[in-house]
Amino acid sequence: MTARLGIGLAAVARPAYITSGRATDLGDRRAVADLRARTEAVLDAAHAAGIRYVDVARSYGRAEEFLAGWLAAHPEADDVVIGSKWGYRYVGDWRLDAPVHEIKDHSLAAFTEQVAETAALLGPRPAIYHVHSATLDTGVLDDAPLHRALAGLRDRGVRVGVSTSGPAQADAVRRALDVEVDGVPLFTSIQSTWNVLDPSVGPALAEAAAAGARVIVKEAVANGRLTPGDHDAPPRAVALAHELGVPLDRLAIAAALAQPWAWCVLSGAVDPAQVASNAAAADVELSPDVLAELETLAEEPAAYWAARSARAWS
Repeated sequence: MTARLGIGLAAVARPAYITSGRATDLGDRRAVADLRARTEAVLDAAHAAGIRYVDVARSYGRAEEFLAGWLAAHPEADDVVIGSKWGYRYVGDWRLDAPVHEIKDHSLAAFTEQVAETAALLGPRPAIYHVHSATLDTGVLDDAPLHRALAGLRDRGVRVGVSTSGPAQADAVRRALDVEVDGVPLFTSIQSTWNVLDPSVGPALAEAAAAGARVIVKEAVANGRLTPGDHDAPPRAVALAHELGVPLDRLAIAAALAQPWAWCVLSGAVDPAQVASNAAAADVELSPDVLAELETLAEEPAAYWAARSARAWS
């Protein structure tokens, strides 16, 4: 079941992110060389654990660059499947105190620019290319000229998809599933935030899987809220993990793996120990009673996302 796990580089390939615990996890060693070495260590551990999907994006600092270097040094990793994303630009200038770390642009011009940048670093390796955080309000799901350009990727064998965020994820997923170019579905990969604190997109993801799309779960540990020692972890979740004798992160990822529609669940680990703990979730089987109790942890989506939006980059 480890094959259903992926490793995402959002939290390790740039100096600042919204995941909690970064002062402990990363300390002050966040120069480019430091995070390149850390990314390589994470990728080494993930590959050794049997993980074969890597998630990057144009806005994840130097994630594509770091991954390209690792791949060049590891010819045995030719079995790794790569997914990347366009639609945000990293503008943080490698600073923790940057006023803005990334900006969103879902225009055809942005796609044209960013797909070329991805290809310059990773060549033909990306098998999946997502619109980064597609929402109804940016118009990206209604832009026919953009869809035609994305279909060019699809027709060359790249699986085109969307990633989603926010309390209206389900609306974006369902709208994406309706988009066709030349009578053929355009978006056949869906990467969404799903965790036991906000499982609201679940029914839409089940519909996506039933329609033939691959579903990738991100943020299964809720940006650190579902990890051991986090001050914002729900007390009942902490207690349940203790009762089951597993770390909280492992319980959270096991809950995502238990969803029958999930093709892949991403780990956002930033060191080999976290990779190992996350990967061990593949061996955790949750009973129907435990899964039912986890459902009681769900928060109102608007409140969940308001709290997430208020998180500081650190």
